[in-house]
Amino acid sequence: MDSITQAALGAAVGGAVMGRRLGRKAVVVGALLGTLPDLDVALDYGDAIANVTEHRGFSHSLFVLTGLGTLLALLSRYALAGRASLARWWCFFTLILITHPLLDSLTTYGTQLLWPLDTPPVAWPVVFIIDPLYSLALLGGLVAACVSRRVVHYCALGLALSCAYLLMAAGMKWSVEIRLAPALEARGLDAAPLIVQPTPFNILLWRATAVEGERYFEGLVSVFDDDSAPRLEAFQRQREPLEPVALSGPLGQRLTWFSGAFLRYEIESVDGVETLVATDLRLGFPGFHPFTFTLATREDGEWQAVAESEQRPSQRGLNAQTLSHLVARIAGNQGALCASDFIEQSWRVPVERYACRPDGLTD
Repeated sequence: MDSITQAALGAAVGGAVMGRRLGRKAVVVGALLGTLPDLDVALDYGDAIANVTEHRGFSHSLFVLTGLGTLLALLSRYALAGRASLARWWCFFTLILITHPLLDSLTTYGTQLLWPLDTPPVAWPVVFIIDPLYSLALLGGLVAACVSRRVVHYCALGLALSCAYLLMAAGMKWSVEIRLAPALEARGLDAAPLIVQPTPFNILLWRATAVEGERYFEGLVSVFDDDSAPRLEAFQRQREPLEPVALSGPLGQRLTWFSGAFLRYEIESVDGVETLVATDLRLGFPGFHPFTFTLATREDGEWQAVAESEQRPSQRGLNAQTLSHLVARIAGNQGALCASDFIEQSWRVPVERYACRPDGLTD
């Protein structure tokens, strides 16, 4: 999640646990510690793929943060004797620290909760990386806590409201997955890799992405849609067999570990050289994908893995027109926005019938 939300979460946890003993100081300390895990963005691992895949790594590990919380609790217990018991200090520091990665694991990017174990990032997306309503629930409680003397009460209230919001989001995700099941089965995708995630800034419109062989499928489902079956639209993942080339090198293997099957491959000309690039289809929105990386170059017909990956600049960004269509689609207008509207024509499947406009929307 964004830094403001993580600071608000840490502040609310700190105020709820130690507000009676430290007052508003508990809120301030909680806000500072709540953003601590994200300081790993300042680290440069020397490679674009490494920088992306190592983010939310050791600094978000439950093992590391629990150990740090324990150390801070021991130091505070003896430096500030009489303020609180060791158990309360431990709850104060540890809960502030570990709620950060636990919240991050509810977004699409994922979090390496079990680092240093070599397991893929944990991601069960129920909220977008920026969700104004979730943040407002926490910030509202903090404002009330800071202007009154009831720090514990209002911090706990903000936490309760924000947790209720997450539960509501999980319920909506579950209902969307139930609605998608027949559409997936009709496409023969019932066993295919699938990710269902909220669209930007809300939990009312959901995006489904499935991968099967050379194609991937996208669909949008609003909680306000009528009873008609959700529509899944097919697109090409690669125009020629490029995945084996990508997986032949360590950078491609690392990116697949991070993104799973949700990668699209293409050849771009970079400084006049044919270059294999991979795009993470999970992140962003159909047609707006910010994470594209170089993996290999081809000279004299032979592919050679790059020694150091580069992140390619995104060609598009969300604008006012896109957001207006998004709002209309959230309200249940299925013709207002389709997954295919912003995806380049070259990725479309010739035999596929696309749902909204044959040529998509213009940006």
